[in-house]
Amino acid sequence: MKNADVLLSGTNVVKEFGYGKKKMTAVNNVNFAFHEGEIISIVGESGSGKTTLAKILMGLLKETSGDIQYKGMPRQFRSHKDRKKYWKDIQAIFQDPFSSFNLFHKVDKLLLDCIELQGLKLTKEEQFIKMKEACAFVNLKFEELFNKYPFELSGGQMQRLMIARIFMLHPKILIADEPTSMIDACSRSTILDMLLKLRNENNMTIIFITHDVGLAYYISDTLCIMEKGKIVESGPAEEIIINPKHRYTQQLISDVPKIHEEWNLA
Repeated sequence: MKNADVLLSGTNVVKEFGYGKKKMTAVNNVNFAFHEGEIISIVGESGSGKTTLAKILMGLLKETSGDIQYKGMPRQFRSHKDRKKYWKDIQAIFQDPFSSFNLFHKVDKLLLDCIELQGLKLTKEEQFIKMKEACAFVNLKFEELFNKYPFELSGGQMQRLMIARIFMLHPKILIADEPTSMIDACSRSTILDMLLKLRNENNMTIIFITHDVGLAYYISDTLCIMEKGKIVESGPAEEIIINPKHRYTQQLISDVPKIHEEWNLA
């Protein structure tokens, strides 16, 4: 990744909630630089600030202070048009797929929205082909789904549908917030394989948000360990697992027996 361009970076990023004595710092002077085509995992327990940071990266939350740059330029949202343009390049999938879709819209409308977001002018036949291809990529049959509502699908089907949207949008960056925690082990492996295939085909940067340091190690080029709003350690995944320097990283690794055994860590 050293030769890849820095796509998204931040300097001294802070996010505070509340005021006065009730003020709480969720993200505390965080610095990062994520490269094109890189897979990064932001790892931490509940309350570490990782999901808040993910929402800041998505542009869903405004940072209290600090600077964020996209493609080497300051990221600024002066209007909804600016935000919409940014969202063409950066997309997310979440832990609960049902919360990500309008439950009153059928599957075909959810996928047509992707075509609209891209500003594509397609015939109905071209739209059908594009939606069918996206569903086929995630092993779904569009003909069996297009007339259904999200609540008529299983959790696994919904997760696949979220990835079908990513296939259609071809974003530069994908933020995946605990995308496999609510599905079974077999489906989890399939979903991860699909995401990695997207990365390989599109040189997409993937930012995983997870509490699972074992999963993070196996899929990532880079690990960022977060505790109490701070990135306490970051670097190449293998280097951090073999030689963790921060006591919080050591604690996370000690809680994963398979990693502990594989690297014979004391």
